[in-house]
Amino acid sequence: MAIEIYRDAWGIPHLRAGSAAELAHAQGLVTARDRAWQLETERHRAEGTSASFLGTNALDWDVFARRARLDDTARRCFADLEKRDPETADWVRAYVDGVNAGLAEGAEDAPEFRRTGLTPGTWHPWTPLGVWLATHILFAGFPAKLWREQVVAHLGADAVGLFATDGPGTSGSNGWLVSGERTVTGQAVIAGDPHRWIEDPGVYQQIHLSCPEFDVVGLAVPGIPGIAHFGHTGTVAWAITNAMADYQDLYRERLRRTGAGVEALGPDGVWHRAARHTEVVEAAGEEPVEIEVIETDRGPVIIGGPEGIDGDPADRADRDDRADREDPLGAVAISLRYPPRVTGDLGFGALLPLLRARRVDDVDRAFDRWAEPVNVVQAADTEGGVLHRVAGWVPSRAEADRLRLVPAWEPGHEWHGRRETPRAGLTDGVAVMANQRGPAAPLGVEFAPPHRADRITELLAGKERWSAADMPAIHTDTHLASASALLDHLRTLDGLTPEAAALRHRLLAWNRRMDAGSADAAHYAAVRGALVRQLAAHPAFATLATPPPYPELFQPWLALLPRVGFALEHLLRAGELYGVDRPSAVRAAIEEVAADPPAGVWGDTHRLTPWRALEPETPYDEPALSGDHDCVLCTSGVPGLTDGAARGPAARYVWDLARRDDSRWVVPLGASGVPGSPHHRDQLPLWLAGDLVPVVTDWDRLNKETDV
Repeated sequence: MAIEIYRDAWGIPHLRAGSAAELAHAQGLVTARDRAWQLETERHRAEGTSASFLGTNALDWDVFARRARLDDTARRCFADLEKRDPETADWVRAYVDGVNAGLAEGAEDAPEFRRTGLTPGTWHPWTPLGVWLATHILFAGFPAKLWREQVVAHLGADAVGLFATDGPGTSGSNGWLVSGERTVTGQAVIAGDPHRWIEDPGVYQQIHLSCPEFDVVGLAVPGIPGIAHFGHTGTVAWAITNAMADYQDLYRERLRRTGAGVEALGPDGVWHRAARHTEVVEAAGEEPVEIEVIETDRGPVIIGGPEGIDGDPADRADRDDRADREDPLGAVAISLRYPPRVTGDLGFGALLPLLRARRVDDVDRAFDRWAEPVNVVQAADTEGGVLHRVAGWVPSRAEADRLRLVPAWEPGHEWHGRRETPRAGLTDGVAVMANQRGPAAPLGVEFAPPHRADRITELLAGKERWSAADMPAIHTDTHLASASALLDHLRTLDGLTPEAAALRHRLLAWNRRMDAGSADAAHYAAVRGALVRQLAAHPAFATLATPPPYPELFQPWLALLPRVGFALEHLLRAGELYGVDRPSAVRAAIEEVAADPPAGVWGDTHRLTPWRALEPETPYDEPALSGDHDCVLCTSGVPGLTDGAARGPAARYVWDLARRDDSRWVVPLGASGVPGSPHHRDQLPLWLAGDLVPVVTDWDRLNKETDV
């Protein structure tokens, strides 16, 4: 049969074809037409060439992508996929062929190509794997190990736990499974929302894929065939959240130059030849930058080189300690070891089995083939089956590797295969995942506070039977349990000025809801921000105020102010805080805000701030948002720095196992990535209000666009 492309009222593509391969071609084609600029930006990011048209703002990423060997890893993984799973490799090729067939047409409609002078390029069979890797390489938060290294060096090992929370660089999600015993239909409901950077175009693509083998609706990642994260086949549905697992390691490497190249000192005490070459990174409007790409037996060197890390105190101390030795041990650099670089597997072998799944057992077997990122999975089927497990590739290695940088020249830091991923059950017919210390606890270090998970569990316990239509009330809950730590400190203060005393009274009476229209929420956020700045400026933390001279890409994990902002609850509740007088800091914060209170409501400053590779010629007036970092409605600014929300629900979904057409979904902007398209931002009002778009699978209710 011919490839058929349909659209619903929201411009969401519904595709029908005669085979899985033809359908993959159609998915690539329609994605290129709808999102050509996004696809080409992601391809260039994966290849480390985005600065060539985006300018120096993208240079730091490109250097990292080159040094980390992202594109080369994608090539390796695709070559391995061709050997292990030729059917999936051919299916990926079909998707790529579709992308290449649609890019020129899509670029004609996308003004960003004209503005940058970019010409659509060619996708290779491994490009989707590169896009997947580039999208998720920072998900495990390996830069947090750089931060912990600083904390230990300046405050001691006991201080690490004070900041052990999901920080400014992480991505998370909410997800909950309500089994049939707790629903009005007797069939399960799965609902949730992935929390990522809100991007324009969006990171998720609503899509319907149908062929004789399967008929699936779900949220696809543009540039990747199939539906990996959130899908509904009619008889089984699944969803994921970030497990917060640690599966990437950083090594301090001792490197030296020789006449033949570069050598690295191994754990056997022997110098081993490292792979080395140079590459040139282009940047629009600037001179090209030549970089040295080095890879040791551990992995690619991503910071420093044979001359060391300029300005790194640990590196300087190490060199000073060796200054008088006759046999220098080389300069210290940092390498990254990450699973697909070691195993040659990005988990694409799971994608076709997920589309073909009919029962929970099928989903379970598919996720046995999952690699990265490491996720918590929930699934349910129409026969009453449920699944709650962790999926992904986590290495078995020493505990120290999970926490900090480890010395490559010392034995005991090798990987020894793959760890078994945990499983969990349901409690009272419900399972909740919100990046807390759940089933993935043995695999991670830093998790989200329990507030979102606890609140979802509390809300679900408040009603015996739930329906799909009830779920938006949970999606949009704005109660902020983490406010208690600051409010408890406020409660004990005395001797305040009349203005500060009145503000304290107001905050203690506040309902703790971070609603966009709430003046009380605005006052709370102002006091919180002032307190974060007070604590970050304290001499006890002065040594952390200046981050080490690592690449700018890693600064979100290393900057002190965001770290204090996200760890505020821990810092306020700790038994002792390095001599910091917390009551005095809280007093100073409330007095500061009382003297100059916010004039409006929370939504005046807490506004949507999407990330765009290229800012629009005419800026959008972005809307006010409800929610906060620890609310179920997780719209996250950086306390003490900005109330603007760059992260939030990148989609919302409700999968109904009783009747798939009673399912719902929504994205922050729209189905189209083309500015000015009727479907570029048409879902934004619904997303803001907590409403969702109906999932339509009846072809008679869709508008046929074309046959291909």
